[in-house]
Order: sequence, then structure tokens, then C-alpha cells
Amino acid sequence: MSERLMSSLVILPLLAVLFIKGIPLYLAGLIIMIIGLKEFYRAFNNIEYRPIEIIGYVFAIYLFITNVFNFGIDTYIYAIFLCFLVSIIYVLMQKNNVIDVCITFSGILYVCISFNCIILTVKDIPMGGKILWIIFIISFATDIFAYLAGKNFGRHKLLPLVSPKKTVEGSIGGIMGSIVFCVLFAILFELSIPIAIFVSLTGSIVAQLGDLSASSIKRYVGIKDFGKLIPGHGGILDRFDSVLLVAPYIYLVYSLLLLKL
Repeated sequence: MSERLMSSLVILPLLAVLFIKGIPLYLAGLIIMIIGLKEFYRAFNNIEYRPIEIIGYVFAIYLFITNVFNFGIDTYIYAIFLCFLVSIIYVLMQKNNVIDVCITFSGILYVCISFNCIILTVKDIPMGGKILWIIFIISFATDIFAYLAGKNFGRHKLLPLVSPKKTVEGSIGGIMGSIVFCVLFAILFELSIPIAIFVSLTGSIVAQLGDLSASSIKRYVGIKDFGKLIPGHGGILDRFDSVLLVAPYIYLVYSLLLLKL
């Protein structure tokens, strides 16, 4: 059985549960957040930083409780402030330094809050189940078509110091693939085509920023993959690097649109 097929067997159940509302969705989100945090923090352990992992895991559990009891995102600031106070205690006790604290909260923002926006899309936005598809269509279509366009037409390097294989032609191909598939999805499910064009174009750029950001982190800490959970794809963060930026972006765009309606 090929690595790609094995990867699909792992990824498909993960994606399937994202489209189920309620406790199964929140529990799956908690598990993915904890795995993602572990991968993120372990990457910086590789260069001898010591993020305060327990704070990240506690915040992930807090998000799970918030989702179950529908406390609302306005409580985030209180939880983050309490976590910050605890992190100050760690620094004052000289168990960790300021950089460790920064990495700790970077993990919370990058993994927990970003991924939780997928859950919030399903919970808070009308037709959230359909909008959720857009997040993954943008992310995966950008990834696939950027690869195909880059492989066949790539001539000009995009950011060689960050990701040597990525090209300008690949980037454009990713954007085009995102637009085409999002428009087809909008037509099929009777969503606004102008909005679909806008979010697919801008969202594809955000997806590529997510991919490049993850590549930059891995290059900085000296690793090839964040983990080995998914054969052929690496860890959770390797597979969902673009999703983690696209999710909050799409949630923000559609939330702002709702305010204007």
C-alpha cells in the first residue's frame, strides 16, 4: 500500500468528523490542537528552546470547554491574560525565558485559535457546513495546482531562501486552481459567485503565506517535517499548514459580511 493511500486513510476520517456538529467535532478539534501544539513545541525543542507546553495544552482544553458550553470568543482575552500571568511566574522562577513565552503563545495563536476558527465557522456562520468546504477547497486546490503549475511551468523562484522549489508560476497556478474550484462549488451549492471569486483569490494568497510560514519555521529550527503522524505528509502541521491561516481568514471575511447584511 503506497504512502499516499495510507495518508488518505488517515486524513479522510479527520476531515469527515469536521463536518459533524457538536461534541464529536469539539473533541476532534481538541485532539488535533494538542497534536499540533506538540509538533510545534517539539520543533523548537530541536534548537533548545523550552516553550511552556502545559499552558498551550490548558488553553486547548479551555477552547474545548468554550465550544461545548458556547461561552463565546469574547472570553478569549481573559483566558489569554491568565495564561500570560502564569507564564510570567515561570519566567520569574527562572524556569523559562521570554523567548520560551513568545513561542508558547505563538503556538496558541498559530495552532489553537487558528484551528478553532474551523469549529467557529460551523457553529456561528449560517451555512457554515458549506463555508467549511471553501476553507479546504482553497487550501488543497492551491496546494495541488501550485505543485502542478510549478512542476510544469516553473521558471522564476518565489522565495528561494524560504522554499527553494516554489515558483512564481506555481503561485499563480495555485490561485487559478483555487478560483476555478471555488466558483464551481459556489455554482453547485448556490452561493454568491462574486464572493467566491474574492475569497478564493485572496484566500489562496493567504494559503500560500501559511505554507511559506511553515517552511520558514522548519528551516529555522532545522527539521524536514513537524511530525510523522501521516505517512507521506509528515505531521498535522505539515498537512494543514495552509488551512491554519485560511480558516481564520475565511471566518473573518464571512463574519464581517454577516455584520453588513
